Amino acid sequence: MALVGIGEAARRLGVNTSALRYYEERGLVRPAERRGGRRMYGREELRRLAFLQLMQRMGMSLEEARTVLDEAGEQWRATVREKMDALEELITRAEAARYFLRHALDCPADHPARECPYMVETLDRRLAGVTFEELAAEHDTAARPPGSGAGDGDRHP
Repeated sequence: MALVGIGEAARRLGVNTSALRYYEERGLVRPAERRGGRRMYGREELRRLAFLQLMQRMGMSLEEARTVLDEAGEQWRATVREKMDALEELITRAEAARYFLRHALDCPADHPARECPYMVETLDRRLAGVTFEELAAEHDTAARPPGSGAGDGDRHP
């Protein structure tokens, strides 16, 4: 791939040129070369920027991203593994929250947290120390299409 200007690099990454300048100012990426003052990026720089975007979407700070980008070998793998574990935990919590929010959305009661026997029981169990993840795992949500409400009808008044 030939070198591309900052505008084309930004377009390919779905960001604006000021984001690329911001990353450059912080030493996260450097243009492959400058031509007449124009920043030119090659495939290696674009890959680094794409990886940086991925890490930021995982909630990593720029300093954490720099560490991952600059490490190599086993240290790099250990850092990525740590971030993957954190992401898996976040996904588990989000899926559990989604399950209960979907149930509340599909519930015909006006105030599901007060009127739906299932929701009241679930919230009481949570107060007794059962985690939302454990509660959600008790139900087979994978077999149910999102938003279907299937399997919940017998729990409503």
